[in-house]
Amino acid sequence: MAEPLFHRGPGRIFRRLGTRAQVALCQLPLTLIVAAITVATPFAWPALMHSPLYVAGLILHAVLFLGCFLVPWERLAHRPYLLIPVLDFAAIGFLRNGAAPLLPGLAVLVIFPVIWLSASGMLARSSLVLSFVGPFLIMVPSVAAHFPDVTASDITSTVLFPVMMLAVSLAIRFASVSLRQQQAELADKDRELRELLAASREREKLLETVLDATDVGIAAVDRSGHFLVSNSRQRNFRRATGAHEAVPGQGHQLIFGQDRRTLLPQDRRPINRAMAGESFADYLVWAGEGPEQRAVSTAARPLVNEDGQLTGAVVVYSDVTGWVESLAANQELVSNVSHEFKNPLNSILGNVDLVLDDAGNLPKPVAQRLLVVQRNAERLLDLVADLTASASTTLNVHPKRTDLASLVETSVGSAQALAQRSHVEIAAEVPSPLWAYADPLRIGQVLDNLVSNAIKYSPDGGRVSISADADRQWVRLSVTDTGMGMTGEDAARAFNRFFRAESAQKAAIPGAGLGLSITRMIVERHGGTIACQSGEGRGSTFTVTLPAEGPPPAF
Repeated sequence: MAEPLFHRGPGRIFRRLGTRAQVALCQLPLTLIVAAITVATPFAWPALMHSPLYVAGLILHAVLFLGCFLVPWERLAHRPYLLIPVLDFAAIGFLRNGAAPLLPGLAVLVIFPVIWLSASGMLARSSLVLSFVGPFLIMVPSVAAHFPDVTASDITSTVLFPVMMLAVSLAIRFASVSLRQQQAELADKDRELRELLAASREREKLLETVLDATDVGIAAVDRSGHFLVSNSRQRNFRRATGAHEAVPGQGHQLIFGQDRRTLLPQDRRPINRAMAGESFADYLVWAGEGPEQRAVSTAARPLVNEDGQLTGAVVVYSDVTGWVESLAANQELVSNVSHEFKNPLNSILGNVDLVLDDAGNLPKPVAQRLLVVQRNAERLLDLVADLTASASTTLNVHPKRTDLASLVETSVGSAQALAQRSHVEIAAEVPSPLWAYADPLRIGQVLDNLVSNAIKYSPDGGRVSISADADRQWVRLSVTDTGMGMTGEDAARAFNRFFRAESAQKAAIPGAGLGLSITRMIVERHGGTIACQSGEGRGSTFTVTLPAEGPPPAF
């Protein structure tokens, strides 16, 4: 649609006109005034109609205005239409000198050709000379008519008027130069803005392409929850939840908790948590329902301005349905296999125990072989117990006020026999009492596992030490050995299920790689953490951090 005429700037309208129309518009103000004077002359100054100079001036004005339309200016070179304002000086001179006794003020009409010439862009010297000479020649005849009785006033008027027009020309010239500079600056800024806009659009398109190429959903929202940026995967996620509105939290969205059946309350949904300024990762929700329900792992980071004020958030969505279903199938398989192993093993151990009760009547080689069977069956039963525990997603803890010092003492006592057989010195330096908010049975299991591992992975002897410290919120237990240790890469993976360090495999140390995984699960169920620091050939340190006497504020 064309832009409305009254919404366009005058300069833009003028430039869109043809050359003849432009020339006519420049001449029009003077022509209108002369036309008004012509109409008024027969009534106000009828004597002027008998003045040849006056009538010649009127006729010349009319001819010049018609020439604006009739002459093909656009076909002529070097801007010949500037001859019009030059001839205006002659026409005004005829009018002024023909009507001098009655209308001496007509000389002021020269301001129109002066303005035209000064703003036309012609050479400054030429426009200034014409702006002075034209008015001067108009004033000379009136002085010559009084010669030799010329007064100082006549001479002053003759010189002062051209000087005034010269000053007007200079002012217009300076204003025109300033205006052109401003227009050039505006044009440069407009060009820069257009370039910036084009670059911004290119970057926006690039960002959109990059976001759509990623295999995760990404959304950026402002403080009100309106989406600023989102990619196709995030929009698919929103469609899966049944959401179509721009603002999250409005309407019925199918976002469920980890049980896949309970709708999450508004304040626990990923975007609402992000809008509240929370920063989180690996927050699992289920989107949609029925066969199309998807498991989505979410993460969020807040957006803040220079003053630290929250302005929005970025939320990332990862479809982990395949991984979650695979994990569930794996856990079910491990649970089923463990159950199928447990009953036969219990039967084997029971029968071996019955036979060994009468070991005195058995040949010594048979009794020794039965002891080997018993030992390996017990090892298999322990492995089954570890597999069952690792597959469980409902490991329960019952924390209470517990003295960790007594648990350490019990664990050290239980491990002394193994330490002596392995030629490992074991020592504990733990303040007593050392209170923590923990399940004594589960933390005892953690200590037994860490201490037995420290002894087991010190095959050439060495030392295992247990230390502790505490502050108002946390208690830290450290188990350090001087054994074989492991690489930093292996230490980072030590808590993964079924992982065994390469050094342990080379040393043929028995194990299934489940103990540390179960240990971490127990510690995390307490709201604590466990970390490993190790160096190959320098031993390892495992540090367990637990709440001191009560749950921490974030638990």
